[in-house]
Amino acid sequence: MTTPSSDSESSNVRPLSVLRAMIDTIDRDILRLLSRRYGLVAEVAEHKREHRIAIRDFKREREIIQDRRRRATPLGLSPEMIESMFRLILWASRDRQAALKAEVPLDVEPRTVAVIGGNGVMGRCMAELFADLGHAVMVADLDTQLTSEEAARVADVVLISVPIDATIEVIRKLGPLVREDALLMDVTSIKTEPVAAMLDASRASVIGTHPLFGPSVHSLQGQRVVLCPARGDGWLDWLRQMFHARGLIMRETEPAEHDRAMSIVQVLVHFSTEVMGNTLAHLGVSIEETLAFTSPVYLMELLMTARHFAQSSDLYASIEMSNPATGEVTEAFAKTAERMRNLVASKDHQAFDKMFREVRDYFGAFTDQAMEQSSFMIDRLVERT
Repeated sequence: MTTPSSDSESSNVRPLSVLRAMIDTIDRDILRLLSRRYGLVAEVAEHKREHRIAIRDFKREREIIQDRRRRATPLGLSPEMIESMFRLILWASRDRQAALKAEVPLDVEPRTVAVIGGNGVMGRCMAELFADLGHAVMVADLDTQLTSEEAARVADVVLISVPIDATIEVIRKLGPLVREDALLMDVTSIKTEPVAAMLDASRASVIGTHPLFGPSVHSLQGQRVVLCPARGDGWLDWLRQMFHARGLIMRETEPAEHDRAMSIVQVLVHFSTEVMGNTLAHLGVSIEETLAFTSPVYLMELLMTARHFAQSSDLYASIEMSNPATGEVTEAFAKTAERMRNLVASKDHQAFDKMFREVRDYFGAFTDQAMEQSSFMIDRLVERT
């Protein structure tokens, strides 16, 4: 009869320290391979610039994702995990190509761009965008030696990036100084009044713009910007080319249509977030205690609420108090909240179900997309926490 050996003697599993060392070696190999891929992307960018080929090739990306998913299964890898990895790799590839000016024509003419309010967070973002494209950028702000008037007189492009409440005043002051053959543009989150003011105050080409992203984004790739062309087709073509070269997705519209959309995209969303934050604060809820019981959805809501209040109150006050449709939207929100309060208080399950089905019908097929994409975000959030 044999004596049972100890666990350490019978186990064929290598020591944990050895396994971790082997994993570290493989991870370093992966990094070296990604570096090699990054180098090839630089050559791709050069080729695309020489032959004027767009950075993003949706057909090629679909082929890559399908191929990598197919190859994952026989290797014992999750196709979903591999797809997530390669979508991030492809995003980094596009960002690298944009940084290398793959979509900037070789013969692009450098322009002089004056960013008025260029020391503000969005002003710095815009200054960097145009500087990356090879343009000469002048920054004028309250604390710069260069005055706004001096910059406006000489620049080919005058970009107004000041607080919303000061925008009209600055446009009226600088507009008459902008050359007739130049471009006057702004980046304000409302468009009707600024565009009208730019048209009235100057004889230059005029384009209202609204970047639908904050200055803290890690990349401009895939970010959206609204254009409200008002005067000057030549400059419009130029601006389209510049934004496209940095990977921005553009939507052209009328100022009134933009402001109406922003009453939902910004005012309704910001207002509801502020109600959420204020309710938590007035209830005296312990954030730390709720996090011990958190669901992924609550965590996402809490993160977005805290993010909101970590930023500038002046910015959000201006956005919500400047939009012409704010009163209508906030009144609708308050009335709906009261109806929902009464519905829950009545404990009428049938009425609640009827409300639920009506809203579900309103969203329609978007609910399927919402389930898929929100599940992806939840998975990523859970991984990080």
